Amino acid sequence: MRAIVCERLGDARSPLGTGCLALKEIPVPNLPEGHVRVSVVAASLNFPDALQIKGEYQDKPKIPFIPGSEVSGVVTEVGAGVKSLRVGDKVCAVRQTGAFAEQAVVPAPAAFKVPEGLALEDAAAVPIVYGTADVSLRHRAQLKPGQTVLVLGAAGGVGVAALQLAKLAGAKVVAVAGGAAKADFLRGSGADAVVDSEAAAAAKTPLHKAIKQAAPKGVDVVFDPVGGPQLFEALKCVAWGAQYLVIGFASGDIPKVPANLLLVKNTTMHGVFWGSYMMHQPRVLADSMRQVLEWFGQGKLRVEVFARFPLERVAEAFQVILDRRVRGKVLLTMGPAPHSRL
Repeated sequence: MRAIVCERLGDARSPLGTGCLALKEIPVPNLPEGHVRVSVVAASLNFPDALQIKGEYQDKPKIPFIPGSEVSGVVTEVGAGVKSLRVGDKVCAVRQTGAFAEQAVVPAPAAFKVPEGLALEDAAAVPIVYGTADVSLRHRAQLKPGQTVLVLGAAGGVGVAALQLAKLAGAKVVAVAGGAAKADFLRGSGADAVVDSEAAAAAKTPLHKAIKQAAPKGVDVVFDPVGGPQLFEALKCVAWGAQYLVIGFASGDIPKVPANLLLVKNTTMHGVFWGSYMMHQPRVLADSMRQVLEWFGQGKLRVEVFARFPLERVAEAFQVILDRRVRGKVLLTMGPAPHSRL
């Protein structure tokens, strides 16, 4: 099978064969007990994939490895002991690495049936970002109708998922992103208020003041996949008793949080690493995914795909993500040359 292999740590944007990534023909992996084999239709790129290839993510697989953690496709083989899936089932699935390949072997509990109404290719974009957003907002923040949610990095994959799920819960959403194109996209995606961080900076308006103009009474929940200086700006905008969800650090800056800022407003800060739920609270994760996929089947959620690239153009796909141009998700496809918004 063809696969993208990380042969050494480096910049995922380097052309294949000249840097850290190479397109190779490798043996088909064995099928352990409790696993299923998936003929991959698409794999989803996430910002942590680039960090992992560079050696800057908390999970550091042994080199060489196949990057990627999210796929969709059709089950072609079922391992011993698997009762929940059958050959021919359409699934989206997660695994720690190994997604950027024509076949993937995944634990059966980490493969979820794709409902009618959700395109199989698009389903690769669902588990991690919608799973993270749903567990964060419903399970951890206990989001209620009428509350105000501040979403940082709102035009990225997990930001869009948070926006959609917060609106579905009946919340007001203040979305933050940089640039006019992203701001327009977020308005069209249903955000109640949009703060363009680039425009605010150009006008020499501190970000927290721009956010307060949109939410003068403060925000009840902060969904933060960005970190860095925006964390401190967002903390200045919380209402009393707010829930702050730490999702990631797309800014590249892991901030040190002054505890006094949490104390003054009785703010609760949550760290949310969705993948760890598979080990520690698998039922929470499974129930969340069932609900999310049910909503997709009902047409209440929609995948926003910004660009699709064939496997051999993975470096270009990472270029789009790391250049911060993305509005939604980026997919690698295993079929004919796809299209994109580029």
